[in-house]
Amino acid sequence: MRQLIRLMLLSAVTLLSACGYNSLQSQDEQIKASWAEVLNQYQRRADLVPNLVNTVKGYAQHEEQVLTEVTNARAKVGQVNVDNDSFNDEAKLKQFAAAQGELSSALSRLLVVSENYPQLKADALFRDLQAQLEGTENRITVARNRYIQAVQQYNTTVRSFPTNLTAKLFGMQVKPSFTVENEKAISEAPKVDFGGGK
Repeated sequence: MRQLIRLMLLSAVTLLSACGYNSLQSQDEQIKASWAEVLNQYQRRADLVPNLVNTVKGYAQHEEQVLTEVTNARAKVGQVNVDNDSFNDEAKLKQFAAAQGELSSALSRLLVVSENYPQLKADALFRDLQAQLEGTENRITVARNRYIQAVQQYNTTVRSFPTNLTAKLFGMQVKPSFTVENEKAISEAPKVDFGGGK
């Protein structure tokens, strides 16, 4: 009888260790931490934007439209309410990515405008802000990549046997990944015209 109880306990321990519950929890926490880092880097970029706009404004006062676009894009980013649970809502994730994409586009136009102002390009404050912005964009890329990898690992675990049984038992589902805002547009090669419109 004792032999049977020991065998049942050993079987139960083996089954519980193979169920993958702890792995799922660990990977879910990794996703949360990765998402928090993505938000942190986007916040860093949003904090740099007013300083960059004000620096450019001093040199390029007649470029009001570009400055307004950057300011409006930053405001839209602030209107998208995201938190550590936003990565579970695919629609909110897409809305967040679209707002961030709009801000990236507006910042690109701002930096193109700065090319027309040699004094601005020579300004130490502008160069420092531009370097910080470039560094932040790199950090955003790294943070998004880590988040995507964490989601991939979690989703693989959720969908793999036997952990998929544990995931179903505890209501753990596949999580949406971070995607680009306009996948069709980036799949087409850019048009290059050196003819100057002639």
